[in-house]
Amino acid sequence: MSDMHVQIDQLRLSIGGVIRLNIPFLRLDPQGPTMILGPNGAGKSLLLRVLHALQTPDTGSVQVRHISGETARQAMVFQRPVLLRRSVRANLLFALSASGYARQTRVELAEKWMHQGKLAHLVDQPARRLSGGEQQRLSLVRALCCNPEILFLDEPCAHLDVNAAQDVEALIKSAIEAGIKVVMITHDRAQARRFGGEILLMEGGQVKAQEGAALFFGPSQNPWTQAFLQGYEISDAEAET
Repeated sequence: MSDMHVQIDQLRLSIGGVIRLNIPFLRLDPQGPTMILGPNGAGKSLLLRVLHALQTPDTGSVQVRHISGETARQAMVFQRPVLLRRSVRANLLFALSASGYARQTRVELAEKWMHQGKLAHLVDQPARRLSGGEQQRLSLVRALCCNPEILFLDEPCAHLDVNAAQDVEALIKSAIEAGIKVVMITHDRAQARRFGGEILLMEGGQVKAQEGAALFFGPSQNPWTQAFLQGYEISDAEAET
């Protein structure tokens, strides 16, 4: 069970003179997954990059740690796989080596995760010659093999066919069941509903709604949630009326 403390305070981030993120306060539910929804340009990917310390905000603080205060092990998987020009096995061994595992442990974990990701028959294949679904499974198991406590996912099923997406979803579900805190961007509302947990709705660099999935997709009274699900736009002034 996750005991992650993920919190943002007074965060602002500008790019090219334009405010791209403006989040006065955000604390993620430590239990279960967090699904991030919102239109293109809402700031979803930027938020993920800030949480994973790939982007530095102009102001504010970001905490991603255990409730006890210890630093949490993190990993991130991008929408488009970023793989080494090496074999499937070598991609996993490199990640495990970088995480400090002993040689024999690296070999054992690589074997385990190649089977977990349905990649055992491709161990010696160049990673960049795999199909899109195979590459994304490799990206995901490469992240998982290093035993992260929090996993950031930026639309991991985008550009995948139904079968490939199901394989990726199965790996994510296993991670959640293992107690890994998953924070995931998706444009697929049905997918967000399947995973459950909490939903963040972003618009214009702000978090407009933070609700449990059952409430978000059910009797939510949040005007931003209602507008998003019904496919119309509202302004801040309209949301306050």
